[in-house]
Amino acid sequence: MIELTIERGLLDDNDRAAQVNRDRFRKAGVYVLNLMSGPGAGKTTLLEQTAQRLRDRLRMGVIVGDIQTSRDADRIGRHGVPVHQINTGGGCHLDARMLEAALDAMDPASLDLLIVENVGNLVCPAEFDLGEHDKAMVLSVTEGADKPAKYPLMFCQSRLMILGKVDLLPYLDFDCDAAIADARALNPGLEVLRLSSKTGEGLEAWTDWLVGRWRAVREGR
Repeated sequence: MIELTIERGLLDDNDRAAQVNRDRFRKAGVYVLNLMSGPGAGKTTLLEQTAQRLRDRLRMGVIVGDIQTSRDADRIGRHGVPVHQINTGGGCHLDARMLEAALDAMDPASLDLLIVENVGNLVCPAEFDLGEHDKAMVLSVTEGADKPAKYPLMFCQSRLMILGKVDLLPYLDFDCDAAIADARALNPGLEVLRLSSKTGEGLEAWTDWLVGRWRAVREGR
């Protein structure tokens, strides 16, 4: 008797859908960023500030992933950018097929920049390729400096780590240097920005980073 072992990656279907999305983004000429974090890290407030600051520089759109409600999408939409809500109904992440369906409601060719605000979770979102150009993540200083060591995948997958809510550092026992060192031990090329959506610290560097990545993708770099 001949035994056959057939192995099929659990994420094969997702990866095929991600490639469809990737091809669509390339044809549309839009730069796509998958923005991830744990819950409550400040992604939505950051995107509100981003929409205000980029309105005269890039045509920006946002796809928001949440388990329930459209509250985050409603907040971002008030700043004059097109927004589409995805409710996962209990799922802790977005996958490529969810994004593919959402793109039919938001024409990528009408945008320069599309930011996908993933579901708040430090684990699952990093496991799924959406077809995006880059992943970035927000680590709030209220979460603890040990998160890179405890939840390594998201830090490994990201091009950029944003240290958020840095205006609260005087009131917290958070070691920025230790968090950055742990993250870069996992991902030596990781870029880091320190940012506060409340005070505005770091927001110009963040929007400049987005414009720079858009230009690099447009020029094929």
